[in-house]
Amino acid sequence: MSLSGLLQLGFSTLVFLAAATCAKSWALAPSAPKLVVTMLLYTLGNLIMLRLIREFGMGVAFSISSVFQLVAVSAVAFLYFHERVGLIEGVGILLAVLGVAIITLGPTLLGRA
Repeated sequence: MSLSGLLQLGFSTLVFLAAATCAKSWALAPSAPKLVVTMLLYTLGNLIMLRLIREFGMGVAFSISSVFQLVAVSAVAFLYFHERVGLIEGVGILLAVLGVAIITLGPTLLGRA
């Protein structure tokens, strides 16, 4: 993974994290401005994803981005909004992280990097 791609992935994760936080805020107290900001942030995140798809391919870009977002959004949900996750959901999160590790490191481990 190139440095440029990693930076774009990090930025898209931050944008999607901000969008998810705005969405939760809207769900707790709906308002038109919160909805507009949420939609703009999701749009920006998806525009960044288009660049990542070009660089890494659709399957890898969405898989890696999804898990980065899963971890980041889960952390905010647990730490800021005090949400809880059950055992099965926790195992699912761990398996998703393991899956991305395999996707990312697989080519290197197989000598195809």
